[in-house]
Amino acid sequence: MSWWEVLLVVVAGVWAGGINTVVGSGTLVTFPTLLALGVPPVTANVSNSVGLVAGGITGTWGYLPELKGAGRFVARLVPMSLLGAVTGALLLLWLPPEAFEAVVPVLIGLGVLLVILGPRIQAWARRHHVEGSPDPAWHVVALMAGVLVAGVYGGYFGAAQGVILMGLLSTLSTEPIQRLNGIKNVLGMVVNAVGSLVFIIVSPELVSWPVALMVGTGALLGGVIGARVGRRLPPDVLRAVIVVIGVVGIVKMVFFP
Repeated sequence: MSWWEVLLVVVAGVWAGGINTVVGSGTLVTFPTLLALGVPPVTANVSNSVGLVAGGITGTWGYLPELKGAGRFVARLVPMSLLGAVTGALLLLWLPPEAFEAVVPVLIGLGVLLVILGPRIQAWARRHHVEGSPDPAWHVVALMAGVLVAGVYGGYFGAAQGVILMGLLSTLSTEPIQRLNGIKNVLGMVVNAVGSLVFIIVSPELVSWPVALMVGTGALLGGVIGARVGRRLPPDVLRAVIVVIGVVGIVKMVFFP
């Protein structure tokens, strides 16, 4: 890659790390960027997942104040994310690359749709969200099942995983919204880290370490920025950029493979 392409990937990593911490959907920035620069789809997906682990760590660290007292709740959900991530990562490795290339435009489209509908989903959830009241037993079971499915999705691709998790968490839990965002960061980090570990152990040849390092360098900083000041940025601006980049990624894969 030329110096400006390296810079572009690092900047995309910063943006993705920040967005993942605040909203989710950072993959919709980095993945299409890597595709546009000619990185093969499966290699781009795997390397991106490895790189974004760094942003998950700094983003989670920044939300530690909101996570105080949530240890038991998090411990209940983390195994679901772990199991889902392993399943999704193995599906990516076992299914032929053609299957991934065929389904990714659909997944990107789903991610873009979730980003667009995210505010409405969360507004609906807030209207049905009474902080401090005990969670019904069926809510807990449904939430664990939903986190498992989100983990499979995240291990396989992951765009808008954060939006999916926030929709589930804010609908099925009465914890404060900011705490739920911190929990979302923990679960997303677990999925990325576990999925990346599976990729590295089972198919290390799919990891482009230069790409992962570039994304990771940017995401590391992005996670810090997202945790500290990202919540002050206009959400509509973030969503608009994600939608534009996502559409560009779909056009690139469908019409210019």
